[in-house]
Amino acid sequence: MRLDNESESDNVEDRRGGGFGGRTTIGIGTIVVALAASYFFGIDPRVIIQGSQMLQGQTSSQPQSAPNATPAHDPKTVFTRKVLGNIERTWATVFPQQVNRQYVAPKLVLFSGATPTACGTGQTAMGPFYCPGDSKVYIDLAFYDELRQRFGAGGDFAQAYVIAHEVGHHIQNLLGISEKFDEARRRMSEAQANALSVRLELQADCFAGVWANNAEKANQQLLEPGDVEQGLKTAAAIGDDRLQQQAQGRVVPESFTHGTSAQRVYWLRQGLQYGDMRKCDTFSAKSLS
Repeated sequence: MRLDNESESDNVEDRRGGGFGGRTTIGIGTIVVALAASYFFGIDPRVIIQGSQMLQGQTSSQPQSAPNATPAHDPKTVFTRKVLGNIERTWATVFPQQVNRQYVAPKLVLFSGATPTACGTGQTAMGPFYCPGDSKVYIDLAFYDELRQRFGAGGDFAQAYVIAHEVGHHIQNLLGISEKFDEARRRMSEAQANALSVRLELQADCFAGVWANNAEKANQQLLEPGDVEQGLKTAAAIGDDRLQQQAQGRVVPESFTHGTSAQRVYWLRQGLQYGDMRKCDTFSAKSLS
């Protein structure tokens, strides 16, 4: 991506080095957070508990970081601010045009280890996520390294896609889709709720593609050769079927919460191809790939 001429977003809250958490214990609070994360985000509660245990070991054996220990202008931070800035400017134009409503940008929070959110304690082990309770995107920038090392999905556009996907959840929140989703899944079985979660996540993928399409229209120099392929490769790398196969050697479709590799590629491509939010109605689609 060519970001040299892009201005950085001011909607970034940097909590790195703030020393949140202190000594971490595994108690009822952590269990509640784990269950809430499972309900709202489709995250395995064991991930939260294990992450909390890891944090406990770190905080008990390492001194607390001093405030502002992480440079505010390191390359990863500057990149994230510029991508978010472009996403804000793009949606500020596209949102009124396509849904006749003013766009309200989310805040993006940079953190390390753990941080408080309106959805409970956010932890690095959860990966990037969006909290509708406070309209904020949360990300530990170490995830960029994980994308490359664990998923083999490096590159600027792969990282930008991750941010754009989470902002896609913010779009859903603005449109009232998130609220309807939460109401519906309360009346469903776990398998049915998981299937509905897949449609929510695939729509966020499609919205990420809508951003990229319109951003490229506004700035013909933004995307470089190979960027789109990077994004599609990343979408494939983080499909539920591929992740489950890698982690446990088998695939359990009824437990999918984000969609298969093929589905994630399909809906990201849908947004990239058309740049139209109306093409992202995953909830009405008879087939998801």
